[in-house]
Amino acid sequence: MAEPLIRMDGVHVAYNGDIMVLQGIDLDISRGQVTGIIGPNGAGKSTVLKTIFGLLQVKSGSLSLNGRDISRLKAHERALEGIAFVPQNRATFADLSVEDNLLLGCWPFRRDKARIARALESVYARFPILKEKRRDMARSMSGGQQRFVEIARALIVEPDVILLDEPTAMIAPKISKEIYALIRQLADDGATVVLVDQNVRQCVNVSDRLYVLELGRNKAQGSRDDFASDTQLRDLVAEWVNYKIDH
Repeated sequence: MAEPLIRMDGVHVAYNGDIMVLQGIDLDISRGQVTGIIGPNGAGKSTVLKTIFGLLQVKSGSLSLNGRDISRLKAHERALEGIAFVPQNRATFADLSVEDNLLLGCWPFRRDKARIARALESVYARFPILKEKRRDMARSMSGGQQRFVEIARALIVEPDVILLDEPTAMIAPKISKEIYALIRQLADDGATVVLVDQNVRQCVNVSDRLYVLELGRNKAQGSRDDFASDTQLRDLVAEWVNYKIDH
């Protein structure tokens, strides 16, 4: 079996030094697949992504990329290693044009005009609406269109790994459908996607493998088929509802 692209082995992460959020998480992220992470609120899903990207430090355990420990690398160093992160909270610059927002993603190769031109051409081919609106201010766009800007800016450096935190939260159904199709296409094109999503059904549909977290620990894992039946999904969601009531 091929070694995973990203491996978290017994990872513990704490906020403010002593509030333990991840408590021994184990994850294997395979190359060229969509790995979905689901679970109730407060399970530690977003914390996993922030830890992989380097926004939070590993307190104990190991985090590796291509078999090499990256737990001490800063976020910008991990970005240079090919990891991109699209957070849940809006990250567009409202008073910049769409194209200027995208150009911010070109910072690592800002002096290479030819590469910048190729990068813009590539994202415009994938997101025609952004080419159409490239001169518009980001604030004039809908929430869904701004999400496209954020994803496109992450893709402009051609990352190996794309971390997506609730990419369809508060997004219209039509654009949500386009985002899920894009996620699947990215993996089919060879990218590695790690998806945190509260839309359990859609996350299962688009993912190759899934992890269920609860209280910062592994609860379950398996392939898409292992979670495919309506009964399995209802049981999972029912557990989360009971978890919220009991806690």
